Amino acid sequence: MKMLLSIAWRNIWRHPGRSGVLIGSIVAGLWAGIMVSSWGNGLIDQRMNNVINEELTHAQIHHPEFLTEREPRMFIEPFDEITSFLESDSRVKSFSPRTLLDGMVQSSATTSGARIIGIDKNRERETTIFHQNLVQGEYLSDDVRHPVFIGEKLQNKLNVEIGERIVLTFQNLENEITSGAFIVSGIFRTGQTIYDEQTVYVKNEDLGELIADQPVYHEIAMMLHDSELSDQIVSDLNREFNNISAETWLELSPEMRYMTQFSGTYMVYIMIVILFALAFGILNTMTMAIFERTKELGMLMAIGMNKVRIFVMIMLESVMLTLTGAAFGMFVGYLTVNYFNKNGLDLTAVGGDSFEIWGYGALVYPYVTPQEYFYVTLLVIATAMLAAVYPALKALKLVPGEVVRD
Repeated sequence: MKMLLSIAWRNIWRHPGRSGVLIGSIVAGLWAGIMVSSWGNGLIDQRMNNVINEELTHAQIHHPEFLTEREPRMFIEPFDEITSFLESDSRVKSFSPRTLLDGMVQSSATTSGARIIGIDKNRERETTIFHQNLVQGEYLSDDVRHPVFIGEKLQNKLNVEIGERIVLTFQNLENEITSGAFIVSGIFRTGQTIYDEQTVYVKNEDLGELIADQPVYHEIAMMLHDSELSDQIVSDLNREFNNISAETWLELSPEMRYMTQFSGTYMVYIMIVILFALAFGILNTMTMAIFERTKELGMLMAIGMNKVRIFVMIMLESVMLTLTGAAFGMFVGYLTVNYFNKNGLDLTAVGGDSFEIWGYGALVYPYVTPQEYFYVTLLVIATAMLAAVYPALKALKLVPGEVVRD
């Protein structure tokens, strides 16, 4: 075997130009595949972290029909009992009750649809990091009567400034239309265009005065010490309390569930496509090498090298040639991914604003897991071996006597 490895390695470099071009193609292909995959991983990770840490949290509680009907009267009735349960549960890091209404927001310039979220700003600050999106003013200032926290896109649409008044219109618990004047106290920017244009935050108690003369809560969002416990606590809540629906973040967001399930497989699909294209280059190179070395292979057979060793030698040439390119490609890919993982990959120049429409930021921190590198290595070896089968079988059909006479 040692002799075959030595011969195979020397045969690769008998035509350094041809071998170099193929190795370069493998390096470029693997680098491109790793970069695309790492970029996708970074986007998915960014989206999941933003959704969980800024709004969705690890689990939520609602009235059983609220998420489908979104009626103001569908609030959480055993609220005090649930909060007592959560406060005493060691699995719960923090929780935030919210009032959710769909309505309209009006300024002197225009009117727009809005998703109105009433919060306890102190509990919300402990539960999410949404307050970190503040870009102007204050986060529901206590010095302002009926403050409202609006998105930058909505601010531009309404043409309002800090301290100006806007009017929120929505249904109360009796399904009657009611309105309230609020003062713009702060502007936020999440990087999600649609969210920033349609969402406003106010205080729970301010909404309660308008819809029921008391605080009403449609949602309780929970952050846990360990996200893996979300299924467990949701099950306990649904068993402990009637007329509520507790769900994990994966159940609440089908988009996140799909992305989580798909993230571990799409890199394999990308690499299969790239390596399938490279397989033709390997096949072509090895076939040309066989035709050029017909006499040499015939002589080796004539002096006693059996067909099995000939087959193994050609397979080794293909695998060694491919693995050489793959090693350089993965090394360059690793260095590139590691650099951008630390410094971020700014995609503003290639349509960063369009990413925000779908809820993704323009600055991405790509990464590749060790498991994905392992899968790539297996795919490279499999590709090299499959591509070398035809040239190797071609070589085995040679008849030593005819080759020597020719």
